[in-house]
This record gives sequence, structure tokens and C-alpha cells, in this order.
Amino acid sequence: MKRIHMRIVEKLTEQNISKNQICKDLDIPRGNFNRYCRDEFQRIDANLVVKLCDYFNCDISDLLVLVND
Repeated sequence: MKRIHMRIVEKLTEQNISKNQICKDLDIPRGNFNRYCRDEFQRIDANLVVKLCDYFNCDISDLLVLVND
């Protein structure tokens, strides 16, 4: 079965940014952000995806990928 993986942790590591920093910069509750980092979400907030793409200066395809379980 396929699922969507958000490459947030990879992007944070690549750009040497802490979770605390991005949550502060984007005004995102840490608990919600951690669920996205662990791929524990049912729906994806389109506004958050836009914020993350802007923040990381990347395309959606760099942030969201399909993976096989």
C-alpha cells in the first residue's frame, strides 16, 4: 500500500534547522508539526504545505513523496 511521506525531517537536516526554530518561524504548534514529521496525519493542510515550500525554498514534489509500505 502506498502512502504520502512528508520530507520535513530530511529538509530540516539538509538545511540545519531545528524543529523549534521552524515552529517559531511559521507559528505552528509543535505537537501538530511532530505529527507531520512522523507521517501521522490523515489530511494535509494545503496552507502548511505552501508555508513549508516557501520556508525550504522547494517545490511540492521535493516535500511530498509517495512511498510503498
